Order: sequence, then C-alpha cells, then structure tokens
Amino acid sequence: MKRLLLPLILFLALLAPAMANRLLIPMDEAQKNHLKAYGIAYWVLKTHDTEIDWLLNYRGGSFMMSQSQAFVNEMVIRGVSYEVISEAQAAQIMAEVQSPDANMDAVKLQKPPKVAVYSPKTKQPWDDAVTMVMTYAEIPYDVVFDAEVLDGKLPEYDWLHLHHEDFTGQFGKFFHFKDQPWYIAQKQEAEGITRKYGYNKVTQMKLGVVKKIRDFSLGGGYLFAMCNATDTYDIALAAQNTDMVDAFYDGDGFDPNVNSKLDFRETMAFRNFQVYTNPYMIEFSNIDNQPEERGLAEHNDYFSLFQFSAKYDPIPTMLTQNHMNVIKGFMGQTTAFKKAYLKPEVVVMAENRAAGEARYIHAPYGRGFFTFYGGHDPEDYRHEIGEEPTDLNLHPNSAGYRLILNNILFPAAKKKKQKT
Repeated sequence: MKRLLLPLILFLALLAPAMANRLLIPMDEAQKNHLKAYGIAYWVLKTHDTEIDWLLNYRGGSFMMSQSQAFVNEMVIRGVSYEVISEAQAAQIMAEVQSPDANMDAVKLQKPPKVAVYSPKTKQPWDDAVTMVMTYAEIPYDVVFDAEVLDGKLPEYDWLHLHHEDFTGQFGKFFHFKDQPWYIAQKQEAEGITRKYGYNKVTQMKLGVVKKIRDFSLGGGYLFAMCNATDTYDIALAAQNTDMVDAFYDGDGFDPNVNSKLDFRETMAFRNFQVYTNPYMIEFSNIDNQPEERGLAEHNDYFSLFQFSAKYDPIPTMLTQNHMNVIKGFMGQTTAFKKAYLKPEVVVMAENRAAGEARYIHAPYGRGFFTFYGGHDPEDYRHEIGEEPTDLNLHPNSAGYRLILNNILFPAAKKKKQKT
C-alpha cells in the first residue's frame, strides 16, 4: 500500500500547480519587491488581454490575476514575489474582500494609462523621483515639456506627472546657482520656447502651459505632482492677472499689491495664501510648511496615511494602498502643505498632525483628478542639488515610493459610482 501511495502523492503534487489557475501578488511584508510588482501589473495590462483584480486593503493592496507561465516567468525575472492559488482559494479571497463587514474591496484594472512626464530636456539625474521609480518599475513613459504642451499634445495621454517645475517663471528661485551650467541650460531652454511661441516673458509662457495642463485635467486627465510643482502651479493660476515676479527674473518689477489681487477661484487645491515676492527667498508662498514651523528633524519626521472606506471611498483607498501606515518624511523645496490653505473639496490622504500639515492630497477636478505629494525624494531626507540619484535597488519596498505608483495604476481601474 505504501508503494502505491507514494507515486499517487507525487502525482498529485505535480498536478496541483496545473489545477491552480490564479496568481496572487501579495503586497504586504511577504513581497520582496513592492515597486517592481506595480511594473508587473502594468506589463500584464499592456501586453496581455486580461484584467487584474486590485484587492484593496487585502494584504497591503495585493493583485490577483489569471495564471500564466509567461506571468510567472516575468515575475521570476523581476524578483517579484507571487503565490499560485486555486480557483477555490481565489473565490474565498473575493468573498472575504467583498464581505459587508470588511473594510476591503476589489477593483478591476483594465487598460494601462498612457503616461507622460512633464520635464525639461535638460533635467539632471537628481531631478525627479517619479521618473526614477517608473524606470525602476519598468513602466514606460514619454517626456513632454513646454513645446509639446503648447502644441496641444496632452490629450494623447491619460496620466501626467509634473516634474518639480517652477511654474511662476522664477527658475526655482535658484539665483545662487545662476552660474551653474544646468541653470544656464534650463534658463536658455525656457527663453527659447518663450520666443518661439510669441510670449514676451517666461512667466507668461509658463502661465500658458499651466492653463493647457488645467484643460487636460478638466477634460478627464489624471494629474500628479510633487515638490514645488504643486504650489507653484496654483500660484501661477492665482496670480495670472497681476505680476509677482521681480526684475531679477523677468526684467520688470512686481506689483506691490499682488497679494490683494490673487484670484483663488482659478486655483485647483489651495486658497487664501500669500506669495513671497522677495527674489532671494527660496520660497514661493506661505503654503509650504517651513522647517522652523514644522519643528521636525529627520529622526522624528513621519506622516500617517488615512484609512478610507474601501467600499464607499474607493479612489482615496486605491491611492493609499501600502504595507505601512506610518511613513518616514522627506523634504523638498515644497515639503508639506498647511492645511489652513487647502480648499474644502481637497481630500487629505496623509498628514503629520503634530505639525498641522498635509503631505498627500487629492481631489476630482472637472472630469479628471489631481494628486499632490509634498517632498522631493521619499528615500533621501534632504536631497541636495548635484547629489547622485537614489538607487532604488536599495529600496525595493519603499512605502513612500509606493504612493507614487498607486497613482499610476489608478487610471487603469474600472470606475465605480461613488457612494459618498
């Protein structure tokens, strides 16, 4: 009997993988490479006619898909953890996720978004966390800049990230870098585009770009921005009928009454703020929570993700999927947003309550959406100009970088009617 049982056990062991027909990509602590897991999800959507179940709040926001040897091979190559499960196990997971008593849900990922990054052609390796993480995760993207935006190319894309650009036309207020080759190159690039498109000043050209980006969002596009692309974008909209830029940057003086002429009806996320006209001050407004106001240092700088109802608020739930709820902070030219200056419709998705600041915000806008994320590089607390870029091979499970990648998959989700 024992001699008969042994071959049977071996046969069933070999047969079990063939009988299983689902793949689960766990996104909890069991995952070896969270960042590349997003790239796998994008690759499956892009190269195969199949849907993916994004299991919100289940094991850190796991992905479940049909079994395919091609998928398995790709996950092995990229170092992504996966589990082979049976159809019965998959049904049990879905029942658990969809239970009325569970703060979980499942959304279908269907079509990968076409992604663009708004970035100067002269950008440096340290310039942008989003391009670094998309490259690492192997998510394809196109680079567009002022010329492409002004030429009306944005409707070709579903998702747009704003490199940490200064949309006020003050070149980041990096006056102390004015003799650096990269500063000279970016200034020349902006001035050349300004002349080409018939604008008198870089500030006017950047406002034209901002309005095109606004039209992209109003028309249904997904907008994501980090660092000072967040506040300078709204500042440019608010100040469009006045002049906040000193002669140091645009050749003529600013309006001394600029702060009484800001139009907050034009902005997306912020209101009631004041702009700083001092050309030597490397801050644009009082939106950004300053180090002396925050009272934080690297050892105690953390922010917490809000827990949303997966079934009633699926969008912020998708955008906050993570294996960690408390995330280490990181600085940027714009680090965090004072909550007092947020518009009432803006959803705060992460905050440091002690500092009174929002770190990660979101809202619908027209037929589209925007998400703003404070700080420069989630794995470099104070990244200085000229430093080497972060090596994401050293941070494959970065909770801070995961928030960026949530936003890239978000447009792929089949839309549900929100219940609130």
